[in-house]
This record gives sequence, C-alpha cells and structure tokens, in this order.
Amino acid sequence: MSEKNLGKQADFEKALEIGRPPNVAKLFPNSRALIVSGKYIDRAMFAKGNAISMAANGRNNFVIKGALRAAQRANAAIIIEIAKSEGGSNAYCAVNYWNIARQVDALCNEMDITIPVAIHADHYGIKNSADIEAAKMEIPTLFEAGLTSIAIDASHLPDDQNLLANLELNPFVPQWAGLETEVGEIKGTAGLSTVEEALFLIQGLNAHDIFPDWIALNNGTTHGIEASDEGIQIDLTAQIHAALANYNISGAQHGTSGNSSDRLRAIAAQTRTTKANVATALQMISWGLEVNDYGNAILDDAGNFIKVKDQGVTEEMWAEMIAYAQAQELKGGNYKKLNLPFENKLLGQAQPIRERMVKRVEDFVYNMLVNVLNAQDTALLTIEAILAAGTYDPGPKATRIEDPAEWTSEKIIRRAETIVSDKGPEGDFDD
Repeated sequence: MSEKNLGKQADFEKALEIGRPPNVAKLFPNSRALIVSGKYIDRAMFAKGNAISMAANGRNNFVIKGALRAAQRANAAIIIEIAKSEGGSNAYCAVNYWNIARQVDALCNEMDITIPVAIHADHYGIKNSADIEAAKMEIPTLFEAGLTSIAIDASHLPDDQNLLANLELNPFVPQWAGLETEVGEIKGTAGLSTVEEALFLIQGLNAHDIFPDWIALNNGTTHGIEASDEGIQIDLTAQIHAALANYNISGAQHGTSGNSSDRLRAIAAQTRTTKANVATALQMISWGLEVNDYGNAILDDAGNFIKVKDQGVTEEMWAEMIAYAQAQELKGGNYKKLNLPFENKLLGQAQPIRERMVKRVEDFVYNMLVNVLNAQDTALLTIEAILAAGTYDPGPKATRIEDPAEWTSEKIIRRAETIVSDKGPEGDFDD
C-alpha cells in the first residue's frame, strides 16, 4: 500500500475511533461503519462549497444498499433517512426509525463501506399538543436505536406554535446530533415560505441557544410525483437563505424527485443548501419503473406507471403489486403504500433480481452525487473535520445573537400575530 493510501487508512481508523457518537458506539461496538452526526455531513458540503449531500429515504432495503454503494463509488458523505410517515409508529414502510440504523450498519460492514454516513429521522411531524407529549418519550428512543440526526417538523402549526414546539422538544435531542427545523409545509406553490416566517423561527431558536444545522422551506416543490415543471423557486430560496446568513444555517431541500437536474445544480450553486431529500424517485427506480433523468416516474396515456422489462422487480411481482394497488384503490404517489406489504416478498426474490434492483439505485444515486449535487470526495472532508475537532461533536455553527428576554413565550405569541403569511390548503404533506 502506498504512503498516501496508508495515510488515508490511518485517518479512517482514527475517525472510526473518535467520530462515532455514543449511541452508535454502544449499539455497534465492533462495527467498522463510520456512522456520524448529521452536523459533520453539513460541514463537509459547506467546506467543499456549492455541494449538497443526498438524503436518501430508505423506503426499502434495496434503496439503502444502492445509495451506500453509490456514495462509496463517489467517495461522498451521505445521509440515509426515513420520515415519520414512512417509518414511524404508523408506518407504510418496513424500514423504520428503529431498524434503519441496524440496516445501515449491517450493510456498511457487509460491503466494506468506508464513507461517513449520517442516519436522519426526517419529518418528525408535530401537529398538536398530544404529538408533543408523545414525542418527549419517543424521540429519545430514536437515538437509542442509532439515529444521528433529526428534523423536528412542526410546520403544520401556526408560526408561534411551531417555534414553541421546537423549544419544548429540543431538550430531548442530543446536543451532538444534526438538527433540522422547518417553516412552511412542503406543498408546492401553495403556502410558500417567507423571509419573515423563517427569521421568526430561527431568531426565536437562537435566543434560546438552539442552532439548527438546516432549515427546510416550502419553496415551490412537492413530495411524491411532481405533476408540473414549476418546481423549486430558486430566487425565493436564495432570498431566505441570505436573510438567515447571520445565523449560519444551511438549507434542506425537500421534494427533489420532481425537479430537473439543472434546477438542482442551480440550487447548489446559488443557495446555502447542503441537504437534498430524494425519496419517491429511489423507490420507483428500485422497482424498475421508467423515470426521466431526475427520477420522476413517467406515466402512460392512461396514467399508469411504465415498467421497464427486465429491470427492477420481476414482471410477475410487478403484476402482483399492481393487483394489490388496485384492490386497495392506490394510485400515483400512494403506490408508496406498497412498501410495507411487499418488502419481504421483494427480499424473497432471486439474487440476480435483488442485485439489479440495487444496481439501478446505485447508478442513479452515483450520477446525482457526482454530476448534479457536486458531492464527490466529500467523504475526505468529513473525515478531516472529525480529526480536526477530535470528537464526535463538532459543536454548533452559530452563536447566540438574539436577546432571550425578547423571546419569552408571551412575546413569541404576540410577535407571531404580526406575521402575514399564507399557509396554503390543508392536506397530507407528511413525506
């Protein structure tokens, strides 16, 4: 082995020793998977500049495996995540908050994956006071199960309640963990986020010594299958990120499956985005459906998905999936609900079929990491950051600049009354 490679190996070994958070080290004491805080992934993208980590929603085991293999090929740090709707207590996927870290760890060791990986609880949704009380018990269990990052998503609530929910739940999130917050539900061109809303949330958190790594916005995109080509509003995103510059927070881009590669490149180049969620695209690709260049499923004239012959699942399995969907009256984006009843059936297919499912995901993710998101070689930057910090916790990026006396509960409620915003229609916007 060359001296250079020996140096890289030594750096990896040291990062493995000091970079894994306590929960990960306790759960997987003999593991060689470099599972790290989401904070480090954000910092690596920022250090490279105009780079975004893919946050791959692991709706099935094939997606997780393919995404990890792609990241290894690209030498890119990556985030593997699952949302509350996908993998919470009322999930539609077999992969969930409590087993995703075990799957990631096992696959990393199986495939000799050496790039840094964060494991993120996406869209931990809070919609009412009962959700807050339940979360106080449940959030600690997510970290006990090996997660290293979380998105507290109270964007369904009015602005004051969103902020107050974040404040109330923050003590249950480890200080070392990656933290994402959200203003505005992700619902397309309806209910777009504003500078005023974003500043209100981040300033209020800052006053209480809470410094999120990411903020997610409703900037014009949607979850699931994107029906229009409107997509991400780049100017709006850049405007909000610029207004938040003093708070040193990065952007988290949701709903990327419905946006072209050019638009995602522009988001990387023109905004402070360092995290991009990809969910529906990876599910569809693993199944073998026809997609466009950025992973949005293509429908035929009758509105049905198009299965690519000899790609993804077997033709017989796809026919069974369609029959089940029809019996359950599932259409379009709601095909996501096939994940739970079919995971074991898909894992029970012959090895060549399983491999082509994984390979299809791998090739798609690799192309995005290298040619769209500019994430290639960020694995090295992540390891360098761990070694420089000498610990699993890099600490916050920001410092308190707001006066806590101006952000009491009473003043938060009064301030929120002056915010003018359009939250958009009610609906199911959880993914």
